[in-house]
Amino acid sequence: MATAKKKSSLISHGIAAQNRKARFDYTIKEQVEAGIVLKGPEVKSLRHGRATLGEAWAGEREGELWLFNCYIPEYQGGVLSRFEPRAPRKLLLKRKEMRRLLGAVARDGITLVPLDIHFSDRGIAKVQLGVGQGRTKGDKRHAIAARDWQRDKARLMRERG
Repeated sequence: MATAKKKSSLISHGIAAQNRKARFDYTIKEQVEAGIVLKGPEVKSLRHGRATLGEAWAGEREGELWLFNCYIPEYQGGVLSRFEPRAPRKLLLKRKEMRRLLGAVARDGITLVPLDIHFSDRGIAKVQLGVGQGRTKGDKRHAIAARDWQRDKARLMRERG
């Protein structure tokens, strides 16, 4: 008789953390994938899906791109090395792309918003950055109305057959 395998709750590839409110608060014009520098326990905590991106943002520090205010809780697996849960984490991009993004932030008032942290097919942690412009209250109301109309339209089409 074969023994049943216990399903692992670890994330080997796929989304580990997501900022669902970012697409509502910002008009995302472009998406960029960047690597992220993490320590071992941070990766383990991410694989358990415990990170939070709700208040995170990306910006410049000393000519490089960093992820600020991303919450990755300490790993509770008996690891001796501790880390700061909200420490700034370096983002890895090609130099030309980094200059282009930092120039757009300085020139056009663009914001770099982390949309999600995911693991690639090779198991490497990546951050999906959205290059976006902040929305006003009116824009948000318009987005809500458009979303409600799409939902109602789909419901009407389903009822008609």
